[in-house]
Amino acid sequence: MFGSLKPAPGPQLGLPSKPVHFERYLASTPEGLHEQMQKAHGEDYGQALIDGDPEVDLEQVGRAIGETSQVYLSAEGEVLHAPPKLVEVILDPEGEEKERRDWEDKQANVNDELPVRWTGRKMKKEDALHRFVFSRTIQIAHSDGLTYDYLYGIASELAESGEMVLMGGGPKGKDPLVFQTNGTPYRGFLEGRVDGKRYQLLLHLSNMELKRPAPAEEEGK
Repeated sequence: MFGSLKPAPGPQLGLPSKPVHFERYLASTPEGLHEQMQKAHGEDYGQALIDGDPEVDLEQVGRAIGETSQVYLSAEGEVLHAPPKLVEVILDPEGEEKERRDWEDKQANVNDELPVRWTGRKMKKEDALHRFVFSRTIQIAHSDGLTYDYLYGIASELAESGEMVLMGGGPKGKDPLVFQTNGTPYRGFLEGRVDGKRYQLLLHLSNMELKRPAPAEEEGK
């Protein structure tokens, strides 16, 4: 059973005994955006803003916004009445475009039928912290006495060795973890902590590896 770690609640906004509610207001109209201002007043329109506030539509700006609907716009700012065709762009490590292909939905691979798998590949905690950026942590909890014994044993083993173990997805555990359709693929590192009869199993998720840049070649070589 998975459960996200919940941070401690922060201070509440507002005054004593007065609830806070949020409102949305219109900040600008299309005519007040940068591209339209350039067309109307030229590249350097700073003085025009000072002289007359042309970016402010007094009839529209500041109005409260209620329910909204999402629409797609073309590069010219026109509303698209049919969904655009999605294209996946693959980049190489240098950021250059490598390949383009039609978008395909990527299905989640963490569910009751495809559980997270223990790969056996372990790494010292210090090494993992220096190599990967962890953006999310999920706590694994037991649901009965049997799963408590099982998870407590895993946590004890990892805590005693001071290591994390890599967890994989898919039928053979070789795939990254994807928790929802078209979600971010993560590497999962399982950490165990034990305090008497209490334990914590934390699945740290990372989609970024830190690599030392290659040394620059000396001049003349």
